[in-house]
Amino acid sequence: MNFLSHFYFERFATSPERVVGSLLPDLLKNADKDFVIKPNNFEDQLCGNPLHMDLLKGWNGHIEVDRLFHNADYFFHHTHAIKVLIKDELAGLPIRPSFFAHIALELLLDHLLIAHKAISVSKFYVALEKVNRDALRSFLNISQLKDTPKFDAFFDRFIASQYIYEYADVAQVTRALFQICKRLWSFDLKEERVIAVSNKLTQYMKEDLKDFHDVYQYIHYEMIDFE
Repeated sequence: MNFLSHFYFERFATSPERVVGSLLPDLLKNADKDFVIKPNNFEDQLCGNPLHMDLLKGWNGHIEVDRLFHNADYFFHHTHAIKVLIKDELAGLPIRPSFFAHIALELLLDHLLIAHKAISVSKFYVALEKVNRDALRSFLNISQLKDTPKFDAFFDRFIASQYIYEYADVAQVTRALFQICKRLWSFDLKEERVIAVSNKLTQYMKEDLKDFHDVYQYIHYEMIDFE
């Protein structure tokens, strides 16, 4: 799942560290695709600091939410349907339709959370701004992140850009999808293709994602006993 969907499951958290921990695996991946840490291997060193433990609880929640989502029938059904829907629009591009469909579903779910006022984007950013940066840096250092200053600089840019607000517009979601694809493949993109894909995704969302609350309810109930 993407940033806002992970935030959805921690939207009532009283600790900004719990929220940021739930976003941290994806934040690290966006900062540098080679950033990999395994903080659970260092729990003995982290457990002495309550802020570290909130970050770790958020981290573990993220891993469990992703596991449940990516193994759900909902995920398999909709990614396949979206792949079939947009395959012709991606013809001639090096983009793998299954990858595009996977990310498209995640970003459309984020869009729907905004559209249905299920989360507050402003509260999302408030949590990021209020996290204890010293605790976050020490958490990453203990977890043996190879370049904490690089992540720190990315985190500042991520907060300053406020780009998650753009997910309220499906056309901007589509542009974000293609930007993600450009991290993996080189290609030129015409606006006509963006519009065509955006129209298809809008159509699919309106006709076939009316059930979007179902996947959040499923994950919520599966997570009730998770800590």
